[in-house]
Amino acid sequence: METNLWEWEPLEKSPPIEECDDDYEVFDEMQPWDRSAVEISISDSTFHRWLHDIPSSGDEIVSRDGVANGKATTCSRQFKKLLLFSGNDYLGLSSHPTIAKALAKAALEHGMGPRGSALICGYTNYHRLLESSLADLKKKEDCLLCPTGFAANMAVMVAIGSIASLLAAGDKPLNYEKIAIFSDALNHASIIDGIRLAERTKSVEPFIYKHCDMSHLKALLSSCTMKKKVVVTDSLFSMDGDFAPMVELVKLRKKYGFLLVLDDAHGTFVCGKSGGGVAEEFNCERDVDICIGTLSKAAGCHGGFIACSKRWKQFIQSRGRSFIFSTSAPIPIAAAAHDVLKSKYDLAAAVIVAKKETWRRRAIWNRVQDFHALTGIRISSPIISLIVGSEEKALLASRHLLESGFHVTAIRPPTVPSNSCRLRVTLTAVHTTDDIKKLTNCTLSLHQP
Repeated sequence: METNLWEWEPLEKSPPIEECDDDYEVFDEMQPWDRSAVEISISDSTFHRWLHDIPSSGDEIVSRDGVANGKATTCSRQFKKLLLFSGNDYLGLSSHPTIAKALAKAALEHGMGPRGSALICGYTNYHRLLESSLADLKKKEDCLLCPTGFAANMAVMVAIGSIASLLAAGDKPLNYEKIAIFSDALNHASIIDGIRLAERTKSVEPFIYKHCDMSHLKALLSSCTMKKKVVVTDSLFSMDGDFAPMVELVKLRKKYGFLLVLDDAHGTFVCGKSGGGVAEEFNCERDVDICIGTLSKAAGCHGGFIACSKRWKQFIQSRGRSFIFSTSAPIPIAAAAHDVLKSKYDLAAAVIVAKKETWRRRAIWNRVQDFHALTGIRISSPIISLIVGSEEKALLASRHLLESGFHVTAIRPPTVPSNSCRLRVTLTAVHTTDDIKKLTNCTLSLHQP
């Protein structure tokens, strides 16, 4: 019997994971160790390299208390303290002791685990349970772990691109048999590269619509003669900090019957009541067919995932080359996100902490309000794009902030177009209102003569 991957139908979500509150620690307010996610000390030599836009070798960054490798530094080098406003650790979970204990426990018991691809020997109970918890978070039937979020997007695009070749009547798909992929102009590089790779098979036809422009997307959809259509978009755009127009996308999906693929890398754990992401925030989880996410941002861990139906999971497993031919995540990395304890309960460490410590989501959105109140700049997310124009201006502005004790990166081509160079500021749950005041005062001084 033919299985139609395109036909959307209600899916039963994965059974909920049982939780045992006594087996892990969660906190209802910021703890002293939280600050290590945003406070660092670097050597004077590294600081001066950064001032001249020379990358650091990476061996001189230590914690906020001048501790390296667990030992207090005793050398005579001078250190510069910096406040990070440039990372993606939105909830500050990278320094959470529960997550660290899960990683350490798994490393002591299993080492790095079996080294191989997931389809050969690299898939373990740790990986399976993490997939289950993420499927539950995203209200999807199943989930597929990938080494990175980049690999996850590549796997989805390449797998979708292979469908036309499989279903074609002849050796190669005719134009009407191809897959039409509609992609936002500002989608992440991994989506763009995935589409380009799929395009080389001559089985997809890409259409780029203007950023968040639903009128343009509608015009492209209505004029497209191909039956199988896919719309792929970031949920929260990493360089501009704006949201995809989810309500309008859902309406268009119902009218044109396309497959909706959402890259929720920057929205997962940050948006939605339970941290389910942008689709949960806009109450349209069931309208998203495939949701890609990452564990390397708000989860404070590492890796990517694809939340979808069981049929799509099986298909991507068989056609997503960046999944098939990549070594699976080491067991300690999987355990940092999903802690398999000795009790009868299977607990997702980072997932559970992110869901339970709701104060973190409240805190990050409070910092968004703080920034708006202090600057008058209308922003919609913790990602703030301060466009300054030329590359020279962006570098000067970044250097000024660095000299004032703030690490804010100048974003330049090819990441963004020429003459739209910017400072990308990211707020986190472990920044304080006082941090925001100091940053905004310094930023506003850039505009003073």
